[in-house]
Amino acid sequence: MAIKVLISDPLSKEGVEILKKNNFKVDEVFKLSENELARKIKGYDGLIIRSGTTVTRKIIESANKLKVIGRAGVGLDNVDVPGASKKGIIVMNAPAGNTVSTAEHAFSLMLSLSRNIPQANQSVKEGKWDRKKFMGVELYGKTLGIIGLGRIGAEFAKRALSFGMKIMAFDPFLSEERAKSLNVEPVDLDTLLRRSDFITIHTPLTEDTRHLIDEKAFRKMKKGVRIVNAARGGIVDEKALAKNLRSGKVSGAALDVYETESKPPVDSPVIGMKKVITTPHLGASTEEAQVNVAMDIAKSVSDALLGKGFRNAANVPAMEEDALEVVRPYANLAERLGSFQAQLIDEPIRSITVNYIGEIADVDVSIITRALMRGVFNPILEEEVNYVNSLLIAKERGIKVAEKKTSKITDFANLISVELDTGRKKHFIMGTLFANKEPRIIKMNRYYVEAIPDGYMLVVSNRDVPGVVGKLGTALGRYGVNIAEMSFGRDKGAGEAISLLNVDSEVPKEVIKKLKRVKDIKDVKQVHVTI
Repeated sequence: MAIKVLISDPLSKEGVEILKKNNFKVDEVFKLSENELARKIKGYDGLIIRSGTTVTRKIIESANKLKVIGRAGVGLDNVDVPGASKKGIIVMNAPAGNTVSTAEHAFSLMLSLSRNIPQANQSVKEGKWDRKKFMGVELYGKTLGIIGLGRIGAEFAKRALSFGMKIMAFDPFLSEERAKSLNVEPVDLDTLLRRSDFITIHTPLTEDTRHLIDEKAFRKMKKGVRIVNAARGGIVDEKALAKNLRSGKVSGAALDVYETESKPPVDSPVIGMKKVITTPHLGASTEEAQVNVAMDIAKSVSDALLGKGFRNAANVPAMEEDALEVVRPYANLAERLGSFQAQLIDEPIRSITVNYIGEIADVDVSIITRALMRGVFNPILEEEVNYVNSLLIAKERGIKVAEKKTSKITDFANLISVELDTGRKKHFIMGTLFANKEPRIIKMNRYYVEAIPDGYMLVVSNRDVPGVVGKLGTALGRYGVNIAEMSFGRDKGAGEAISLLNVDSEVPKEVIKKLKRVKDIKDVKQVHVTI
């Protein structure tokens, strides 16, 4: 029987032709409701969508032959990825196809912002000739601050260099080598905020980046700064932006995304402001980008359905099923170790060395290493990081990744250790599986522990003196934080210890600040491990 693919959102004809050349039976049916798609999906091997279709658990459970879901674009918010994974359905996207399009749009916003082009255009159409009113500024010689130097941020930087701008970038994973290759000065966020004439944002919206540009950030900026955001709504606090536009601290802003993307976002406090340029999320809206993502996803879906391997798979390693069953729990462990460790580091990573100890050293561990890097990158990067591209992203960012194997069995049949080197300090973590499936952290730097890397966790550094644990528990209880699990490690010689706590919910930043003031507690950091 012919392989059947359903396309539920409009797809460029170039992508459709790739599917048909593989002799797939292709049906294009748009604007289906959830119930209609749940009925329609039966009998199809592949489903290709864009942002107009939401693939819910009901649709996934209704599918009886579905092997691949392909998203012609970057975001997978409209796909129930865990539900698809549970049913063995590969979920793919096309993360690179709109890189240039988005970078160009963001740069167009900056150009428009510097010369007040939309406002001047509207003025002329109203029969006015107010040249002095729309006095602009040159980009040449200005200092540009780029927050997030991934694919899109790097493309933006290249264009800014051609305009003679001085470029700084803040990115926790930006190595000196990568920055040098792009002629960019790596700086911390405070330095970027203080020195920039223009600030452009190219980072994902996460717990850490929500309202990254808030009132406190605006106070650090120089007067007359201009802001561009074509990344994600919510990174900029729009109330704070409106306040600083009114005061004159910010000379102007150009936005393609908004905290609440209703159509249009009429509730935004900045929409009606004359100093703000707005576009309706047009970052990927070019003919070329639409063709690129259509062709990329068509090729990826075709290869997967024809058994030629997986590209840009968000949820399944590229392995045969028998081999995958062996390494899957170790990939899960490695991803959790990477996520946990990366969230504790606030410096760029230069190199990562992963050591496989015991029986696991005798198998192909490449997918496990890729899973580790996925865990390292996923909490903060804008692009979708998966088993296929995680090592490529590391290479792009100048991070050296090395694997070592030791077959000698120690106290545990299998161990995975990871050493992250920032150039200033080395960070060590070791993990294993209990009952061959349950991930555990058993060593962190010089401390032996036994902690479950899952959910919200607190990592507490404290003096090794009596009563510290009681103080910590009392303080958390006072703020309504319930401790689910707790593990301790100590260095008797140094008189220092750490406590690893699993808690039932996110601990507010204000509470963490208060915990740091508890006597004998030296530092408290929160991580969120979610795989």
